[in-house]
Amino acid sequence: MLKIRQIRTGLTALLLLSLLSAGCGSKEAAKEEVQRVTEMTEQTELTAPEQSSEDAPESSEANEIEEALSKLVEQEKALVPVEISMEDNYRTYYEVFVYSFCDANGDGIGDLKGLTDQLDYINDGDPATTEDLGCTGIWLMPVMPSPSYHKYDVTDYYGIDPEYGTMEDFENFMGACDERGIKVILDLVLNHSSWEHPWFQEACRYLVELGDGTPSLEECPYVDYYHFTKEPAGSAYNQVPGSDVWYYEAQFYEGMPDLNLYNEELRGEIEKIVDFWFAKGVGGFRLDAAKEYETGADSANIEILTWFTDMVKEKKQDAYLVAEVWTDMTTYSQYYDSGIDSVFDFGFADSEGLIANIVKGSAPASSYGKSLQNIQTLFGEHNPNYIDAPFYTNHDLARSAGYYTGENSQSQTKIAGALNLLMSGNAFVYYGEELGMKGSGKDENKRAPMYFTEDKNAPGMCKGPANMDSIKMKYGSLEEQRQDPYSIYHYFRKAIRLRNAFPEIVKGKVTDLPEHGSDTVSAFSKSWNGERVYIFCNTSPNPRNIYIPEIASKVDGIAGALYVDEKEGSLEGNILSVPGYGVVVLK
Repeated sequence: MLKIRQIRTGLTALLLLSLLSAGCGSKEAAKEEVQRVTEMTEQTELTAPEQSSEDAPESSEANEIEEALSKLVEQEKALVPVEISMEDNYRTYYEVFVYSFCDANGDGIGDLKGLTDQLDYINDGDPATTEDLGCTGIWLMPVMPSPSYHKYDVTDYYGIDPEYGTMEDFENFMGACDERGIKVILDLVLNHSSWEHPWFQEACRYLVELGDGTPSLEECPYVDYYHFTKEPAGSAYNQVPGSDVWYYEAQFYEGMPDLNLYNEELRGEIEKIVDFWFAKGVGGFRLDAAKEYETGADSANIEILTWFTDMVKEKKQDAYLVAEVWTDMTTYSQYYDSGIDSVFDFGFADSEGLIANIVKGSAPASSYGKSLQNIQTLFGEHNPNYIDAPFYTNHDLARSAGYYTGENSQSQTKIAGALNLLMSGNAFVYYGEELGMKGSGKDENKRAPMYFTEDKNAPGMCKGPANMDSIKMKYGSLEEQRQDPYSIYHYFRKAIRLRNAFPEIVKGKVTDLPEHGSDTVSAFSKSWNGERVYIFCNTSPNPRNIYIPEIASKVDGIAGALYVDEKEGSLEGNILSVPGYGVVVLK
């Protein structure tokens, strides 16, 4: 394999000679470089003659797999994660839907005990081991009491939903996360509550009794916690049950009445909620539906976020806040004016986002590095201390395994995940994406049970949401993928470890390298604290040779890489060879 790969490198370099000499250095220099690589290839052929089939040792497929797995472990051990303190807000987050993750009590519904039992899968707390994913943060989707399976309509902001366990279970979970250096952020739903929340129930009772009169906030302060009116403005307003006079705003559906976040007494309640969860060890919050705090009024939403951010940072300076603002990049970048740490970077996500378009060939690979450089300016103009929050999929989006079809779909799924994890800031990974789980259409399908094993009746397996369709997974379960060195699982695990090993990847400033980019190659550097790495991503199934004399002279070699199969890259002199769908990091 070594000889064949080197011959291909030499021949390809010769074929590309005219292109290389036109764009990178003189023709004479390029000729000399290609001649040197060719001579090296010829020497390799002499010193490494091809064995005959009679001389080749017998090797079973099982032995080959075992060798590949051992090699993978050694590569991962060479990538030593950088130690970070709990105060550090740059992390790799794992988004968990507790309902579908792991069931500890056998009722088919995931719970906090089950999640705690599986923490070693997410991060075992020992950087020397390679069996865990290595995620350093967890985003918990809502865990507070709620009448729905998804729990985005809260009835008690100070509790744990009984389906998920008890407050003691939550405290044990937080303790186990703290031991592992995992920062936990809670999904905090402030745009609306459940219509079963006591605030809303009391306000409705009062208005029904009041009839057509004028409300008194002294008699019922909760009336101003929501948007009640006698004159509904559009379909988002619903009639108060039992009243033919009063209506309330509910932008999502009638069971989620919108809160009035300008009300000072409600803000006082929110401060108490924040204090409560900080006392439990929570490290921050994911803010749901921030664009709808005041629907259609970005300036008002930014003002509300400014109040919330200032309030939280006064209480806990190292708290991490990330807001969901599901809109175009030009608009959501303005939300950084609030001073918030992060706003989810929707421009790179979903089946039609930049990452998927690049992997599918709908956009040139070179646009990736250029976009990474551009968002630094865009976001930095609104908040110089911003932390980007890249993600590829989440609980509202179709899972990425369904974005790609054909013989290269698995490789495309892999490198797409890498393009998310190579972004600066806090990269978020939705549970099961590291297995290539499927799920599209209605929300329940996107929140299917974590695919630990094919056996749905095995201990810990969840049944999933009641209205979920039957889903046939495209790739194997975790149990199966652990035995395959080229599985999506192993690829993600190494990608996260690569990310954790280089602060330049997590915190670095991006410089696009357009002279080395193309329709299928993205080239850029990342610098942080005086250190720099160079990253090359090949989004095609074919190998690419890149002439990089000005970079080769500055680096020691390949410091890390992600490959979708047994084909590997190489740096021979000034020529970097990147295999199909490969990622190479030079330092």
